[in-house]
Amino acid sequence: MYCRRKKKLSATSMEENVTAIIDYDAGNIKSVEKALQALGEEAVITRDGEKILNADHVILPGVGAFGDAMNKLRLYGLEEVIHEVVRRQIPFLGICLGLQLLFERSDESEGVKGLGVLPGEILKIPEQQGLKIPHIGWNSLKYPNQGRLFHEIEEEAYVYFVHSYYLKAADEKIVTATTQYGKLIHASVEWNNVFACQFHPEKSSRTGLAILKNFINIK
Repeated sequence: MYCRRKKKLSATSMEENVTAIIDYDAGNIKSVEKALQALGEEAVITRDGEKILNADHVILPGVGAFGDAMNKLRLYGLEEVIHEVVRRQIPFLGICLGLQLLFERSDESEGVKGLGVLPGEILKIPEQQGLKIPHIGWNSLKYPNQGRLFHEIEEEAYVYFVHSYYLKAADEKIVTATTQYGKLIHASVEWNNVFACQFHPEKSSRTGLAILKNFINIK
Protein backbone atom coordinates (compact mmCIF):
# COMPACT_ATOMS: atom_id res chain seq x y z
CA MET A 1 0.00 0.00 0.00
CA TYR A 2 1.52 3.28 -1.09
CA CYS A 3 0.95 6.50 0.83
CA ARG A 4 1.06 10.05 -0.47
CA ARG A 5 3.18 12.41 1.61
CA LYS A 6 1.75 15.63 2.97
CA LYS A 7 3.44 18.85 1.97
CA LYS A 8 5.41 20.51 4.74
CA LEU A 9 5.13 24.25 5.14
CA SER A 10 8.19 26.30 6.05
CA ALA A 11 7.96 29.79 7.51
CA THR A 12 7.95 31.28 4.02
CA SER A 13 6.81 28.67 1.50
CA MET A 14 6.01 25.06 0.72
CA GLU A 15 8.84 22.61 0.39
CA GLU A 16 10.66 22.47 -2.93
CA ASN A 17 9.05 20.51 -5.73
CA VAL A 18 10.69 17.19 -6.61
CA THR A 19 10.65 15.40 -9.94
CA ALA A 20 11.18 11.63 -9.88
CA ILE A 21 12.98 10.16 -12.90
CA ILE A 22 12.11 6.47 -13.09
CA ASP A 23 15.22 4.27 -13.16
CA TYR A 24 14.70 0.98 -14.97
CA ASP A 25 18.20 0.63 -16.47
CA ALA A 26 17.26 2.52 -19.65
CA GLY A 27 19.62 4.92 -21.38
CA ASN A 28 19.51 8.71 -21.35
CA ILE A 29 18.38 9.11 -17.75
CA LYS A 30 21.30 11.34 -16.76
CA SER A 31 20.61 13.74 -19.65
CA VAL A 32 17.10 14.30 -18.32
CA GLU A 33 18.43 14.91 -14.82
CA LYS A 34 20.93 17.48 -16.10
CA ALA A 35 18.24 19.30 -18.10
CA LEU A 36 16.04 19.57 -15.01
CA GLN A 37 18.98 20.80 -12.96
CA ALA A 38 19.64 23.46 -15.62
CA LEU A 39 16.09 24.67 -14.95
CA GLY A 40 16.81 24.83 -11.22
CA GLU A 41 14.59 21.83 -10.47
CA GLU A 42 15.26 19.16 -7.88
CA ALA A 43 15.36 15.74 -9.53
CA VAL A 44 15.85 12.27 -8.09
CA ILE A 45 16.64 9.15 -10.12
CA THR A 46 14.85 6.26 -8.42
CA ARG A 47 12.95 3.00 -8.77
CA ASP A 48 11.55 3.25 -5.24
CA GLY A 49 7.75 3.23 -5.43
CA GLU A 50 7.25 5.46 -2.39
CA LYS A 51 9.62 8.10 -3.71
CA ILE A 52 7.97 8.06 -7.13
CA LEU A 53 4.47 8.41 -5.70
CA ASN A 54 5.57 11.15 -3.31
CA ALA A 55 7.10 13.22 -6.11
CA ASP A 56 5.38 16.27 -7.54
CA HIS A 57 6.17 15.23 -11.12
CA VAL A 58 7.28 11.92 -12.63
CA ILE A 59 9.29 11.31 -15.81
CA LEU A 60 9.73 8.00 -17.64
CA PRO A 61 12.67 8.50 -20.01
CA GLY A 62 14.29 5.87 -22.13
CA VAL A 63 16.43 4.74 -25.01
CA GLY A 64 16.34 1.04 -25.83
CA ALA A 65 14.09 -1.82 -26.92
CA PHE A 66 10.39 -1.99 -26.08
CA GLY A 67 10.39 -5.61 -24.88
CA ASP A 68 13.49 -5.28 -22.72
CA ALA A 69 12.12 -2.11 -21.16
CA MET A 70 8.77 -3.70 -20.27
CA ASN A 71 10.59 -6.69 -18.75
CA LYS A 72 12.65 -4.35 -16.56
CA LEU A 73 9.61 -2.32 -15.47
CA ARG A 74 7.94 -5.55 -14.39
CA LEU A 75 11.10 -6.94 -12.79
CA TYR A 76 11.42 -3.85 -10.60
CA GLY A 77 7.70 -3.70 -9.77
CA LEU A 78 7.29 -0.39 -11.57
CA GLU A 79 4.33 -1.24 -13.80
CA GLU A 80 1.80 -0.92 -11.00
CA VAL A 81 3.59 2.15 -9.62
CA ILE A 82 3.18 3.91 -12.99
CA HIS A 83 -0.52 3.00 -13.11
CA GLU A 84 -0.89 4.39 -9.59
CA VAL A 85 0.83 7.64 -10.65
CA VAL A 86 -1.73 7.90 -13.46
CA ARG A 87 -4.66 7.14 -11.11
CA ARG A 88 -3.52 9.84 -8.70
CA GLN A 89 -3.11 12.28 -11.59
CA ILE A 90 0.45 13.17 -10.64
CA PRO A 91 1.85 14.96 -13.71
CA PHE A 92 3.65 12.26 -15.71
CA LEU A 93 5.89 12.65 -18.77
CA GLY A 94 7.10 9.83 -21.02
CA ILE A 95 10.08 10.61 -23.25
CA CYS A 96 10.98 8.68 -26.44
CA LEU A 97 10.80 5.00 -25.40
CA GLY A 98 8.89 6.29 -22.38
CA LEU A 99 6.14 7.46 -24.76
CA GLN A 100 6.05 4.13 -26.58
CA LEU A 101 5.74 2.10 -23.38
CA LEU A 102 2.52 3.92 -22.45
CA PHE A 103 0.70 2.28 -25.36
CA GLU A 104 -0.58 -1.22 -26.01
CA ARG A 105 1.99 -2.87 -28.27
CA SER A 106 5.00 -2.31 -30.52
CA ASP A 107 6.21 -3.81 -33.80
CA GLU A 108 9.62 -3.94 -32.14
CA SER A 109 8.59 -6.64 -29.66
CA GLU A 110 5.74 -8.81 -30.92
CA GLY A 111 3.72 -10.45 -28.18
CA VAL A 112 4.89 -8.03 -25.46
CA LYS A 113 2.15 -5.97 -23.85
CA GLY A 114 2.88 -2.33 -23.13
CA LEU A 115 1.58 -0.42 -20.13
CA GLY A 116 -1.72 0.20 -21.92
CA VAL A 117 -2.25 3.57 -20.25
CA LEU A 118 -3.29 4.98 -23.63
CA PRO A 119 -4.85 3.27 -26.68
CA GLY A 120 -2.66 2.93 -29.74
CA GLU A 121 0.32 1.08 -31.17
CA ILE A 122 3.95 1.63 -32.03
CA LEU A 123 4.80 0.93 -35.67
CA LYS A 124 8.06 0.52 -37.60
CA ILE A 125 9.00 3.53 -39.71
CA PRO A 126 8.70 2.19 -43.28
CA GLU A 127 11.84 2.13 -45.37
CA GLN A 128 11.69 4.66 -48.20
CA GLN A 129 14.23 6.00 -50.62
CA GLY A 130 16.06 8.95 -49.12
CA LEU A 131 15.02 8.21 -45.54
CA LYS A 132 17.51 6.85 -43.06
CA ILE A 133 16.37 4.59 -40.25
CA PRO A 134 16.73 5.18 -37.40
CA HIS A 135 15.43 8.70 -37.76
CA ILE A 136 18.11 10.84 -36.11
CA GLY A 137 17.91 14.60 -36.27
CA TRP A 138 15.83 17.75 -35.99
CA ASN A 139 12.23 17.98 -37.20
CA SER A 140 9.61 20.68 -36.85
CA LEU A 141 6.32 20.25 -35.02
CA LYS A 142 2.72 21.02 -35.86
CA TYR A 143 0.00 21.25 -33.21
CA PRO A 144 -3.29 19.57 -34.22
CA ASN A 145 -4.70 20.03 -30.70
CA GLN A 146 -3.84 22.43 -27.93
CA GLY A 147 -1.32 21.00 -25.50
CA ARG A 148 0.04 22.37 -22.23
CA LEU A 149 3.58 21.20 -23.01
CA PHE A 150 3.71 23.68 -25.90
CA HIS A 151 2.49 26.78 -24.08
CA GLU A 152 4.12 29.83 -25.75
CA ILE A 153 6.16 27.58 -28.08
CA GLU A 154 5.53 28.51 -31.70
CA GLU A 155 4.37 25.97 -34.25
CA GLU A 156 7.19 24.73 -36.52
CA ALA A 157 9.59 24.69 -33.57
CA TYR A 158 12.41 22.18 -34.11
CA VAL A 159 13.10 19.33 -31.71
CA TYR A 160 15.51 16.38 -31.73
CA PHE A 161 14.44 12.82 -32.57
CA VAL A 162 16.19 9.44 -32.31
CA HIS A 163 13.87 6.53 -33.15
CA SER A 164 13.03 3.70 -35.54
CA TYR A 165 9.41 3.25 -34.42
CA TYR A 166 6.59 5.75 -34.22
CA LEU A 167 3.27 6.19 -32.47
CA LYS A 168 -0.11 5.81 -34.11
CA ALA A 169 -2.55 6.82 -31.37
CA ALA A 170 -6.03 5.30 -31.53
CA ASP A 171 -7.59 8.57 -30.33
CA GLU A 172 -6.28 11.52 -32.35
CA LYS A 173 -7.84 13.96 -29.85
CA ILE A 174 -4.97 13.24 -27.46
CA VAL A 175 -2.33 14.09 -30.09
CA THR A 176 -0.86 17.54 -29.38
CA ALA A 177 2.10 17.54 -31.79
CA THR A 178 2.96 15.82 -35.05
CA THR A 179 5.91 15.68 -37.42
CA GLN A 180 6.62 14.14 -40.82
CA TYR A 181 9.23 11.48 -41.51
CA GLY A 182 7.97 9.29 -44.32
CA LYS A 183 4.71 9.00 -42.34
CA LEU A 184 2.72 11.36 -40.17
CA ILE A 185 4.17 10.75 -36.72
CA HIS A 186 2.25 11.44 -33.54
CA ALA A 187 5.08 13.22 -31.77
CA SER A 188 3.37 14.20 -28.50
CA VAL A 189 0.22 13.33 -26.60
CA GLU A 190 -1.71 14.62 -23.60
CA TRP A 191 -4.47 12.92 -21.60
CA ASN A 192 -5.48 14.29 -18.20
CA ASN A 193 -2.11 14.65 -16.42
CA VAL A 194 -0.32 12.13 -18.68
CA PHE A 195 2.04 13.67 -21.24
CA ALA A 196 4.51 12.06 -23.61
CA CYS A 197 6.78 13.02 -26.49
CA GLN A 198 8.63 10.92 -29.04
CA PHE A 199 11.38 13.51 -29.34
CA HIS A 200 13.97 14.32 -26.68
CA PRO A 201 13.24 17.66 -24.99
CA GLU A 202 16.41 17.29 -22.92
CA LYS A 203 18.40 17.35 -26.19
CA SER A 204 16.32 19.98 -27.97
CA SER A 205 18.13 23.14 -26.88
CA ARG A 206 16.05 26.10 -25.65
CA THR A 207 12.82 24.74 -27.09
CA GLY A 208 13.26 21.49 -25.21
CA LEU A 209 14.02 23.24 -21.94
CA ALA A 210 10.90 25.37 -22.42
CA ILE A 211 8.84 22.20 -22.91
CA LEU A 212 10.28 20.67 -19.74
CA LYS A 213 9.60 23.91 -17.86
CA ASN A 214 5.99 23.84 -19.04
CA PHE A 215 5.71 20.30 -17.71
CA ILE A 216 7.20 21.24 -14.34
CA ASN A 217 4.71 24.13 -14.07
CA ILE A 218 1.74 21.73 -14.40
CA LYS A 219 0.12 20.97 -11.05
